[in-house]
Amino acid sequence: MSDRFTTRTLQITTGSDETVADLTRECEGFLAEVAGGRDGLLNVFVPHATAGIAIIETGAGSDDDLLAALRDLLPADGRWRHRHGSPGHGRDHVLPAFVPPHATLPVIGGRLELGTWQSVCLVDTNGDNPDRRVRLSFLG
Repeated sequence: MSDRFTTRTLQITTGSDETVADLTRECEGFLAEVAGGRDGLLNVFVPHATAGIAIIETGAGSDDDLLAALRDLLPADGRWRHRHGSPGHGRDHVLPAFVPPHATLPVIGGRLELGTWQSVCLVDTNGDNPDRRVRLSFLG
């Protein structure tokens, strides 16, 4: 393990439905193991062309609101030029332009510095690929 940079890859199963999967506990657990009370940055990256990382409130309906807004903005219909996969799958390839595949977050004293209602979430609208990888990297 490097003193300055440590990384780990999570395996996340999202299933066949659109989902907002809360990764906050996994991020906190990773930092508890590697940060050693240090300040730094946590980078969360999903190496997939059809998923993103969002910092959003969960459990009070905001996660469902996000998915509803994405359905309104990026409908799963026949308008997309990218046509392989399930009907409307082209919209999944546009998703990372709106929900980027990464987030970099402050770590203070080895702890993730989020606002009261903020969570780190994987946003996945692609039912064709239920298995995702998420890379967590800490730079102290």
